[in-house]
Amino acid sequence: MKTPAAQELLLKGRMEPRRLARRRFLFFTAIFALTSVAAWFMADLLWRDGLSGVEVALLAIFVVLFAHVATGFVTAVVGFYVVNRGGDSARLAMTLPPEQDFTLASTAIVMPVCNEDVSRVFEGLRVMYRSVQETKRLEHFDFFVLSDSNQPNQWIQEEMAWLELCKQVGGFGRIFYRKRRHSINKKAGNLGDFLRRWGRRYRYMIVLDADSIMTGRALVQLVALMERNPQVGIIQTVPRLVNGETLYARLQAFASRLHGEIFLAGLNYWQQHEGNYWGHNAVIRVQPFIDHCALPELPGSEPFGGRILSHDFVEAALMRKAGWGVWLAADIEGSFEEGPPTLIDAAKRDRRWCQGNLQHTWLLTARGFRPANRLHLVMGVMGYVSSPLWLLFMVLGTVHIGVGGGAYGAGVAPGPELAGAVALFGFTLVMLFIPKLAALAVALGRREEVARYGGRLRLLVSFLFEIAVSTLLAPVNMLFHAKFVLFTLLGQGVTWLTQRRGADDDGTDWREAILTHGGQTLFGLVWGVSAFVLSPSFALWLLPVVVPLVFSIPLSIVLSKAGFGRAFRRHGLLLTPEESAPPYELRRLHQNLAECYRHLPPLEPLRADYGLLQAVLDPYVNALHVSLLRQRRPTEESREWFAQLRARLLRDGPGGCTPREKMALLLDAESMMALHRGLWDSRAEDLADWWRLAMRQYNVLTVAPTTALYR
Repeated sequence: MKTPAAQELLLKGRMEPRRLARRRFLFFTAIFALTSVAAWFMADLLWRDGLSGVEVALLAIFVVLFAHVATGFVTAVVGFYVVNRGGDSARLAMTLPPEQDFTLASTAIVMPVCNEDVSRVFEGLRVMYRSVQETKRLEHFDFFVLSDSNQPNQWIQEEMAWLELCKQVGGFGRIFYRKRRHSINKKAGNLGDFLRRWGRRYRYMIVLDADSIMTGRALVQLVALMERNPQVGIIQTVPRLVNGETLYARLQAFASRLHGEIFLAGLNYWQQHEGNYWGHNAVIRVQPFIDHCALPELPGSEPFGGRILSHDFVEAALMRKAGWGVWLAADIEGSFEEGPPTLIDAAKRDRRWCQGNLQHTWLLTARGFRPANRLHLVMGVMGYVSSPLWLLFMVLGTVHIGVGGGAYGAGVAPGPELAGAVALFGFTLVMLFIPKLAALAVALGRREEVARYGGRLRLLVSFLFEIAVSTLLAPVNMLFHAKFVLFTLLGQGVTWLTQRRGADDDGTDWREAILTHGGQTLFGLVWGVSAFVLSPSFALWLLPVVVPLVFSIPLSIVLSKAGFGRAFRRHGLLLTPEESAPPYELRRLHQNLAECYRHLPPLEPLRADYGLLQAVLDPYVNALHVSLLRQRRPTEESREWFAQLRARLLRDGPGGCTPREKMALLLDAESMMALHRGLWDSRAEDLADWWRLAMRQYNVLTVAPTTALYR
């Protein structure tokens, strides 16, 4: 039971300093003790006739890697303890007042998008709007779609979907759409532009991703928590993975749902008010965010310098530097997101995250950052650097064996040395698998939750299958991350690609899989054969690493199939509670999207430029588009250029213009009005065949899918 003083401190956004110091001392002492024991075992194995250069490197790398493993182990063990004693008494949700006493304030719900599935974006927004409306608190919330889309089709569909959504739900004056003219600094720049223009109108901002879904109750609770805790700057929820169709997506959703609770409880145990921000599904206090969280530009150029890609960790550190609390609210229900559907899509996302996290090395010694935030930055860097370190460790081990050192050099296996190696290997396995067993024990101890996982037997089968597949994927992801780190170190930056969120029945094709995993397969073959030549007994130890690499191509293809994912669901495997008993908002989203995707696309000759077609040809769409543009006064020189461009577009069709020229026309209100008049005033023989086909077929084509009326 918290004392009045402890309750008062929690309301101020922090725990009693002595109590927090005691928690952190126990937590990090346990990590140090485990790492010391493992380091002693490893040093004893290597220290026979003194340490060679290779052995010193092996020992140093091992200590770093084992400390990383020990951190995860201790986090899970502490989380298991916290969960089994009924939860942490010092968590922010404990300060939530009774629902009838909620006080709210003006809040902007913002969703930055860039070339996303328009139906998914606006149907998700519709569901959240209706859900907030049902809480009777809608007057406190405004919704913003902040577009950086650079494809004409996407842009026009977004405008049409926004208009139809506002008409259908009565959202004019509460749902807003904004398309930036210049997409500077990606998502962070998009949010920064919004805050400069409209931020001071709102006390809070809830940031979403394009695939985010939050229930109205969760949104209201976040704002009520902010009002209740005036010293808190950011509250981060834990979004649960939903709507996965492929086998890979279902595996990720099951694993994160089953194992996440104890890890999050352990994380919150030591970080408390010095938590982290993950960039979405979080509420932010706007004014301190504006005042203190402007991102610095790193020295040098990309990939290490320039603008920061992974902005969220840095913004949390800046908020804490200014004295505001940052909390993880893992017990706020109703926060969801969608994950990548395939292993290759996950790797593409990790490539971008890897560069962003490695940029944080510049900030590890930044003045004024709290130790906890520095640790968050280190953990983010280690999330990727650990992979090349593991790879280097195993390659050096192979070299060590090859030159005659270690327990398996020259085919010799001395008893004491072999026993020590086996003991260390077993100790490491315990550290890796005990957290998974602890998470399973927590789930099995809850009868109602077990039923939502499909029952005890199905839960156990799913658990074993997930362990087997994650073991196979570990070497594949190790090589992915090692490659990403290497490319970053060599100065190769990344382009910001739209994440594929949905799935199709075909999944990853053989060509893409071979191009992506072919190098891994070749590396695994060469490594395995080399190890066997050096020492057959050592090669047996490498089989769990080499075999997944050799078979990475078929493994990636099988995991990408939506048909396999649906088969597992039919048999009750890899179920999650959110899938077995989905909240109303997820059911509503699924029904609406199923209706949206029944619409047929336009004719093939028109599909590539259908958005431009609508904006020029349709008077309704043209008027809407022009009304949303910012009026500018072009110079005489630019007027002449636009006139020539308009004439070419009508004469030659969209194929005669580059993508940049099409976007320039769409950004110019005068040109869009002139194109609409010019198209309808021109004689048929003066127009390109493309425009004549468009004018004949437009009335029978399906307009933007989201213009239909849904619940």
